[in-house]
Amino acid sequence: MPTPENGFIESALAEAPPASPLPPAAIAPVWHTVILMAAIVALSIQGAAEFAGKQAGANRLITYAATIASELLMLGWVWLGLRLRKTPFRSLFGSVSFNLRSIALDLGFAFAFWIGSLIVLGTIGIFWTVVEAVITHRPLLHAGKATADPSQQQAIHALSSLVPTNGREVAAWILVCIVAGFAEELIFRGYFQRQFIAWSRGTIAVGVVFSALLFGAAHGYQGVRNMVMLSVFGALFSLLALFRRSLRPGIIAHAWHDGIAGLALALLKAHHLI
Repeated sequence: MPTPENGFIESALAEAPPASPLPPAAIAPVWHTVILMAAIVALSIQGAAEFAGKQAGANRLITYAATIASELLMLGWVWLGLRLRKTPFRSLFGSVSFNLRSIALDLGFAFAFWIGSLIVLGTIGIFWTVVEAVITHRPLLHAGKATADPSQQQAIHALSSLVPTNGREVAAWILVCIVAGFAEELIFRGYFQRQFIAWSRGTIAVGVVFSALLFGAAHGYQGVRNMVMLSVFGALFSLLALFRRSLRPGIIAHAWHDGIAGLALALLKAHHLI
């Protein structure tokens, strides 16, 4: 039989506010993350210096192999940091199912995301060009042709020096894009985003913004403008990962985008259009 005391206790428990959820725990030690951030910035600065000089014409297969090696080394470092905190490496992927319906959905989301992000980035690029032309008093058109921004020309030259020119290089390029899509999504949207969210006591916006800024900063060889654009691209990838609670569609879209962009540049270069 319930007593007045029991009724009072049950009533107090019912009216008590629910306990606040604990903030997410860091997935790796702080020093581990700081070292990885420093390495990424150092590689970005080195890449910018190399592609601004004579080394831009280096053997592409060697460049591709070095890129794959650096991506895998960073991924191995991430694995080590997670192991130190006993965080399962698989947890970086999020919720991943291997049934055909889930895979098909992720392919569809990856394609839709890719098209949508191109529209967003294209709009930002046009706005950037117009604002820059107004500030520098440079005409948008000259003799019926769009005037090229010197810094953008340098970035295009650097990127065109990387694109494949024969069958072996095309195969190697596709492998680079697959590895980069896999590794960079795990590193930036898996490791860094979760780590920054934990450091900010669960603030998702902080994780999105800082992982996106770091993603942009990692591409110093592409110039300031493209670094800003890639930061926006990184934020969009973060939103996709949060929406799907999985990195798989982002990995697909990332590898897909890099592969198509490189092959498109190679085609333009082959026809002397860049």
